[in-house]
Amino acid sequence: MRNVTYSMGVSLDGYIVGPDGGFDWTEPDEDVFRFWIDEIRNIDVHLLGRRLYETMLYWETADQDPSLGDPEREWASLWKPLPKVVFSTTLSTVQGNARLVSGGLAEEIEGLRAEPGKGDIAIGGATLATEAAASDLIDEYQAMIHPVLVGGGIPFFPRDERRVDLELVETRTFSSKFVYLRYRVARRAVL
Repeated sequence: MRNVTYSMGVSLDGYIVGPDGGFDWTEPDEDVFRFWIDEIRNIDVHLLGRRLYETMLYWETADQDPSLGDPEREWASLWKPLPKVVFSTTLSTVQGNARLVSGGLAEEIEGLRAEPGKGDIAIGGATLATEAAASDLIDEYQAMIHPVLVGGGIPFFPRDERRVDLELVETRTFSSKFVYLRYRVARRAVL
């Protein structure tokens, strides 16, 4: 069964965007960007909420920009064909290799897990991740910690007052002082 992963950049105080809605502090350096390029190769499908989908639309046409560097072109070449499922009640259409879903996150994940594939099912966006976490659908939390305190905004972790035990799977420190943390949800065996 394929893993469901929730992976995003996060401030040291736990937010994916600041109180003003900005996330300019999440721009990765070259090493971190290369890391994300390698990570996307392990994904079979990406689930996105509306806001993240709209942010990532840039990459659908980015390869047409002649000033784009080689790493950005490589990212675009991997992102563009990646199947994406967009969850939104306000959008009526989506672009690129995406399909629109207006509800049923648990059912969607269940269906995707039943399909053959070796790569992960990635979740992007805090609202979608909160819903997945509430239904105990996330297998791994992957956080790229940025060296900044933003003081508020949208939190990376769901605030549902439910305990989730985690086991550390991987850490990595980048020369720029970014730290990557990968935790697997520690599930107890059902007797």
